[in-house]
Amino acid sequence: MRQAVDARIGQLLPEGEQGDALTGAMRAAALGSGKRMRPLLLMLVARDLGCTSPALLDVACAVELVHASSLVLDDMPCMDNARLRRGRPAVHVQFGEDVAILASIALLSRAFCILSAAQDIAPAVRSRLVCTLAETVGAQGLARGQFQDLHGGGKRSADDIATTNELKTGVLLGVTVEMAAIVAQADEQVAGSLRAFALAAGHAFQIRDDFADGSDSAITGKDTGKDAGKATFISTLGSAEAARRLNGYLQEAERHLHDAVGARSRTRRFVERLFPQAAPEARYVSGIVARPAARLDARIG
Repeated sequence: MRQAVDARIGQLLPEGEQGDALTGAMRAAALGSGKRMRPLLLMLVARDLGCTSPALLDVACAVELVHASSLVLDDMPCMDNARLRRGRPAVHVQFGEDVAILASIALLSRAFCILSAAQDIAPAVRSRLVCTLAETVGAQGLARGQFQDLHGGGKRSADDIATTNELKTGVLLGVTVEMAAIVAQADEQVAGSLRAFALAAGHAFQIRDDFADGSDSAITGKDTGKDAGKATFISTLGSAEAARRLNGYLQEAERHLHDAVGARSRTRRFVERLFPQAAPEARYVSGIVARPAARLDARIG
């Protein structure tokens, strides 16, 4: 499935003429060594809900292009000022800041074009998918989360940090499973369980990412030490409490996913590899996430 995603993204972002930096930047952003967590999750959830539409692949790729677009901006000097992404120089380091900004915009535009033209999906369903993804990107979603992360300061309450984490990480996971439910025409109870799963999984992923920020770039595949001066669960509540919350979120995610897709599913097996069952606290308070988990998550972002 991952090979299918990579191949389709390559088709959707064809190579330009030699020296076309904009196309090169778009492909560098979208075709890096990420694990394709979001598109794979979307396709697996939809299939576990009984959907076999060939359009699933394009819907999944659209979500991945939005994710890639957001990472390009996150890494910019005026944002997180990161120079390494997925084990390679960030897009703005390779192509320049001007090209990186344009590539991010172009990826976002391409994502919505792909989604609006997806075959084998009723027009009303396509319209709902476009609207759902657009709401996720805007001022009530990813953009707001990045803004709060940049301007929230070093002293915030745990509730404020949780809200930022929801917007930075949870909403894109949420829209991933919600779009799967829309394509599969799942009922509201199932869709609600999937949204609750994504919210908990997003919190867990963000806390684990915070722990990994104290690790080595060779393990994470991206710059570390970028949380210095920011309010995170670790800096606000301490490593032990952050680890406790991480484990709690993992258990909550497991429960909601079980409610949505049952005990035996491809989705649950996939998620168990990305988000292992709640682990002993010592794994997370020894300075970094334990090496197996850190390697598992490396270059997911």
